[in-house]
Amino acid sequence: MRQEHALSKLISDPPQSDSYDLEPAAPAKQPEATRIAVRGHILFTFVILLLLALAWKLTKELEILYVSALFAVVLMPIVNSISKLQIRGRHPSRPVSILILLVGVILAFTLFFTFGLPPVLRDLREFTTELPQRIPAVVAKLKRIPMADHIGIESVAQRTEGALSATAGYLFTSLPAWLSHMFDILTALFLCVYFMLEGEYAYHFFLSLFSREHRPRLNQTLLKADVKMSKWLLGQGLLMLILGVASIVVFGILHVRYFLLLGVLMGLFNIIPVAGGIFTILLAALVAALDSWTKMAGVLIFYAIYLNIENGFLIPRIMRSSVNLMGLTILVSLLIGTALAGIVGALVAVPTAALITVLLEEYVVQKA
Repeated sequence: MRQEHALSKLISDPPQSDSYDLEPAAPAKQPEATRIAVRGHILFTFVILLLLALAWKLTKELEILYVSALFAVVLMPIVNSISKLQIRGRHPSRPVSILILLVGVILAFTLFFTFGLPPVLRDLREFTTELPQRIPAVVAKLKRIPMADHIGIESVAQRTEGALSATAGYLFTSLPAWLSHMFDILTALFLCVYFMLEGEYAYHFFLSLFSREHRPRLNQTLLKADVKMSKWLLGQGLLMLILGVASIVVFGILHVRYFLLLGVLMGLFNIIPVAGGIFTILLAALVAALDSWTKMAGVLIFYAIYLNIENGFLIPRIMRSSVNLMGLTILVSLLIGTALAGIVGALVAVPTAALITVLLEEYVVQKA
């Protein structure tokens, strides 16, 4: 009886021991979780491929969108400066400030296309026509220099003539093609205005895609990149304008042929460090040499003086130490931007390089 009682108690109240596994169903759940994870990875990969295909299909539209957003970021400091002005005791609102900026830009472009562009195109047409006829005169002058025959003056002149003629012809013939994209330019202009009006909402939505602990660091990094892009673009534009105006004035005083065209090229190519200045000053010196060695010497002396003024006075005060893009970075970004998107790519190449540089310095570069 005692044995039967002990056996029934053992069955009804089993001993609590670690040898018993009371949850045998846990391993059975693992395959189901694995299947869910695999399906999630497949779906994520499919979505990424679909987005890449959509981006490839909408390359042009994304390009316009990116250019508009970038220029809105660069122009916002100007809008903020205008909004701080007092007009009849009131500060203009953001829409009014944007309107004032647009009116100023449209007025500047109107003056340029009305008074500035026609003389430049006339000089470009004459330069393209007269260059093949004047190269032999320059070669004859250069042959008088000692040891000129040993460096192949004629072959160098022929190659230079072909390169300059091809460049000038491309600039002249491709201008109508650039102007044919007026619809894209207007679209980018309207998008830029909307970004300046409502860009803060889009920016906060972009930050909301990241976790809360990562948002402050990303926000500070993007604000730093914004300052760097704006200062570089505005500063470089001012340096290009100064060099272009100074070149036009000096070349005009020296009575250099096509001085308007050469001054514009001097300003435009100043965006390319070292190489742009060397190319344009050699071109200006060659054109001046078509008339006399005195004009050529005047052009070279002017550029030498300006280069010292720019490096010693203008760049330290315009660019400041906060804008420290290396010349190699600028050159590589211009090459890549031009190869990917032509003129538009060249316009946004350096600001994009500034953005990438700030992101790399913050998240990739290992600081000691």
